[in-house]
Amino acid sequence: MKILKYLPTIFAKGLVNIAFRLCSIFFRINEKKVTFASYRAELLTGNLGFVYRELQLQKPDMECHFLFKKLKTTKLGKMDYLIHMVRASYHLATSRYFLIDDYYFPVYAIKPRTGMDIVQLWHAAGAFKKFGLSTVDKPFGPSSEYLKYIKVHSNYTKAIVSSTGVIPYYAEAFGMKTDKIFPLGVPRTDYFFDQDAHSVLKERFYQTFPKLKGKTLILYAPTFRGKSHYQTSFALPLDIKVLHQNLGNDYAILIHLHPYMRGDLEIKQEDSEFAYHIDGGFNIEELMVLSDMLLTDYSSVIFDYSLLCRPIAFIADDLEEYKLERDFYFPFETFIPGPFFSCTEELCQWVNREEYDLAKVEAFRDRFFDFHDGMSSYRIVHHLMGNSK
Repeated sequence: MKILKYLPTIFAKGLVNIAFRLCSIFFRINEKKVTFASYRAELLTGNLGFVYRELQLQKPDMECHFLFKKLKTTKLGKMDYLIHMVRASYHLATSRYFLIDDYYFPVYAIKPRTGMDIVQLWHAAGAFKKFGLSTVDKPFGPSSEYLKYIKVHSNYTKAIVSSTGVIPYYAEAFGMKTDKIFPLGVPRTDYFFDQDAHSVLKERFYQTFPKLKGKTLILYAPTFRGKSHYQTSFALPLDIKVLHQNLGNDYAILIHLHPYMRGDLEIKQEDSEFAYHIDGGFNIEELMVLSDMLLTDYSSVIFDYSLLCRPIAFIADDLEEYKLERDFYFPFETFIPGPFFSCTEELCQWVNREEYDLAKVEAFRDRFFDFHDGMSSYRIVHHLMGNSK
């Protein structure tokens, strides 16, 4: 019977729902309480981190609570996460504002109380790869059968996006009405406009990697392969040796993998002063600021990076397979703000020619950001709860 497959989901939903209902009976909503929750990271970072810092400036009297825990897919890890979700039910039941940046199971297992806001600060900017309810019955997305037991991306009272133009795509992905989606910007991109922070960053980076000073830095940031926390195998479509031979020692490549991807990337000794796997110490926003150009496959970091108006290129060897697995909201080949390569040699030729079409990058930026002023966090906090100063 199909229902047996979904028994763990049904059990988890029931447990979270019971805990939420009990907390709703015994506790009132705390009008001063804001909870930040994510299973993308163990620490406050990204969109949630920037909104929290702005909240401290605008509303220092608010009581902030944090629920950050990555799911480990072992049996013990799943049991531990179930306990975490029951704990999250209490905060969900008693918070005036509950802010998330990704899929968050407890939100979908309950019926929200009147007088609370569940706000989705989605971790990706713009609209590129299909996600959420746009991927139903695709290999990447939820099945119609699964949605009978847990309706993912339900119960958001508000969602924040980067531009007016992407509202219809988020409405589809989240099953929301368009008037509940607000184009106020992407909080973490405020960092791109903080020149003082950039000076401190560069000093710290070159103290850590002194051999990279003066080199042209290419950031390679591929997207995640797999479903939820279950990563499929991934081999770099880049030939690091060929890249090194063609670009020489004036260049270096910084490799940053998606937070859900396994970090077991091996770089050969002869390329160790050309290719650097950055697996801690510097986050993706910092690496974007430090780099001179971006190289990716299908990652939505292209939206963030377009704010810097620097060259962007794409390389992958599985485009057709990826379309079948997940697909895009727009035709990939004509949508992207830079050239697409299927082999390293062609990429090297493009880099060496330095014929970069930055006007295309700027047009892409203007299409997917209503604002590029470093004030997204301010607008969001002001929109949610007003400014006390």
